Amino acid sequence: MLTLIYPYRNRDLERVKRSLDSLKSQRDSNFRVAFVDYGSRAQLASEIKKLIGTYAFVTYTYHPVQHQPWNKCKALNSVIKTQEGGYFFVADVDMIFHPDFIARARSMQHPDMAVYFKVGFLSEEETAKNLPFSEYKIKFESDEGATGLTLMPVDAVKKLRGFDEFYHFWGSEDTDMHVRLKNSGIPVSFYSEEVLMLHQYHVIYRNREDKALTEELRVSNIVRINHRHLQTGMAAGRTTVNPQSWGIIPSREDMEQLDGAETELMSNTADEVNEFLFARLPQLEPGVHAFKFVQKKKKGAKQLIKQTLGKHDVPTIDMKQLNDQLLLHLIAHHRNAPYSFVVDVKEPSLELRIKC
Repeated sequence: MLTLIYPYRNRDLERVKRSLDSLKSQRDSNFRVAFVDYGSRAQLASEIKKLIGTYAFVTYTYHPVQHQPWNKCKALNSVIKTQEGGYFFVADVDMIFHPDFIARARSMQHPDMAVYFKVGFLSEEETAKNLPFSEYKIKFESDEGATGLTLMPVDAVKKLRGFDEFYHFWGSEDTDMHVRLKNSGIPVSFYSEEVLMLHQYHVIYRNREDKALTEELRVSNIVRINHRHLQTGMAAGRTTVNPQSWGIIPSREDMEQLDGAETELMSNTADEVNEFLFARLPQLEPGVHAFKFVQKKKKGAKQLIKQTLGKHDVPTIDMKQLNDQLLLHLIAHHRNAPYSFVVDVKEPSLELRIKC
């Protein structure tokens, strides 16, 4: 049976409903949907779960990682790792499927080949309509460079240890998988004979990459960092990834334990931050730890006088830069540990809780 995997977080219900309704209308019903909610807000998660319950072919799984960065790769891997053979398709809640999509996709299943599909993009006005698939007016179509939405053999992907979980937020994870499949001897073809999916309009998320500190977790230039990681993998001919483990999601019990740690206050002075990142964090003892970084208060008159008299000034790290450094360390070295990262833009402060 073909499994469609939907990685999801905090998207509106209407687009989810349009997507699942189009699957409900498939002429070939030999498929299932694994809907992976990777840490949506509690109220929205409750609403989505209720909606999902109206579709017999969908299973809903919630991962309690709302205070971790978005990681599509982990969401996908959590399903792929549990599958015993067969095929999966990387789906998206933005997709409206042609009534014959499942039939076409199943006809292309091959243990030694992957296939990805051309997509028709809809305007904002067209997306708001409720029409039969053939009556939507397509604004433009994707080309070979759009590497998501791929049909893959489970066993081939499991040999590569799934999607590379270094890729957080967005950018390059799908192309990386295509490259590694090809490097391992699995060709990847682009199906462009007809449009079998329509993409519902939304703003481009990478355009929302904030340069200021925000409560929604962000890292500046993450798209460029991800692309650089893709390039180094291509140059090295990389196939397998995630050497320690893959598809591991912290349990609800582990995440709840994070609240039990007493918080240690820290500042954003450069020496304290760097000692924490390069000495303390890599060697934390087993247990639950909590650290809250607060911005060092601005200099008062006495401190300014001392500075003019030649006293040494204590350098600090901008809170947005500190946010980025902490998150990158978590992504690179601690992504398999239960942790939470909460930003308070008013104080401002950054709170890290982690179980070692």
